[in-house]
Amino acid sequence: MTISPISSSSAVLCEKLQHRTAKVAVLGLGYVGTPLAIHLAQSGYAVTGFDPQVSRVNAINGGRSPVQDVDNHAVLTLRAGGLLHATADSEGLAEHDVFILCVPTPLTDSKQPDVSYIEQAADSLVDHLRPGCLVILESTTYPGTTDELLLPILQRSGLTPEVDLFVAFSPERVDPGNASFNTGNIPKLVGGIGPASTEMATTLYRSFLTQVFPVSSARVAEMAKLHENTFRAINIGYVNELAVVCNTLGIDVWEVIDAAGTKPFGFMPFYPGPGIGGHCIPLDPHYLAWRARKAGFVTRFIDLADHVNSQMPKYIVTRIAESLNEHGRAIRGSRILALGVTYKPDVDDARESPALDVIHELERRGAQVRFVDPYVQALPQDHGPVLNAQKAELTDDTFAWTDMALILTNHSSFDWPDISARVPRVFDTRGAARNIAMNVTSL
Repeated sequence: MTISPISSSSAVLCEKLQHRTAKVAVLGLGYVGTPLAIHLAQSGYAVTGFDPQVSRVNAINGGRSPVQDVDNHAVLTLRAGGLLHATADSEGLAEHDVFILCVPTPLTDSKQPDVSYIEQAADSLVDHLRPGCLVILESTTYPGTTDELLLPILQRSGLTPEVDLFVAFSPERVDPGNASFNTGNIPKLVGGIGPASTEMATTLYRSFLTQVFPVSSARVAEMAKLHENTFRAINIGYVNELAVVCNTLGIDVWEVIDAAGTKPFGFMPFYPGPGIGGHCIPLDPHYLAWRARKAGFVTRFIDLADHVNSQMPKYIVTRIAESLNEHGRAIRGSRILALGVTYKPDVDDARESPALDVIHELERRGAQVRFVDPYVQALPQDHGPVLNAQKAELTDDTFAWTDMALILTNHSSFDWPDISARVPRVFDTRGAARNIAMNVTSL
């Protein structure tokens, strides 16, 4: 009896996945790929990490973690056990069974999706694919990317989808700095280009994760990821607008949110701030809006939320100027101490941080700015305009220099009562010090 190619390829791959004998390559060793590679290797898979950034490769091979959320001991232990190594050479991808793409998906200057990293990663795989391979894309992207962009590139290998080539999308849900949820316990969505691909990808993830939820297609999984983050972007836009309205009416927006939060159903608190930042919220809604425009539909909620959120840095600086003016000072020449520049508390990631936009606007209006952040040594200069603010420490000299302290990121290491007592005034964009001292002005 002849076994069909479908049965043969899928059965062999499925057996490898169930017994964790499949060789897995993770492409991209950043905040998504590194934790994923660690969890795979800890479950018994032999894992190769691929990244063109040699510094990340050297860190892994030297027993060090290239990202904050993975400790060095985990990397060192897996290296010693022979379950993890890294390479910057695409030839090191040969003889693998599973390829997981965790590459960046940024926006262009015109806020169009930049999927060039996906294309480059797929190109590097073509010569190394063999019958029974599974390729999974985890990078956030627009619906249709897996079917319309990734699959055609992989088909150059000569393999047949759903027969001896299995392709799926499984969105990353990493939340850097989250002490409760990590790659190992965050529920996983999986959607393939067909049922066989969905089954293979589901089998992989169920072999080392606690909760895996297959959906009907890659497009559903792609859209679900965008929906998750667009939901947040729109609600943040609303609450930022609410903060502006509350200030106009002389109402404390933080008290309003706390009051509404006493309702045990039908309400979810979101909080205002200097804008939106990070690797997802500022970017992902634009992928959905772009795809909708391609289909002839205008995403009004997404566009409005983007407009509100993008205006918050200028609004913050206007409020700062008003506060300084009330104390007889102009913003030009004032000395502003920016506290926290990462996009969220207790992480080392300043990508897309709204703090950078606030600092730029302050400098544009003539303010002198210094920043304090335990996780950042220098401001990134690929953000756009050059930022002149230099790093400072919380010393007596720094406090004496300061006209106003500006809370941009609520790091847990900051002692807000002490800081508030040692500067003339504080402007708080995060609600961190609003009930601490009389010299604090809140958003």
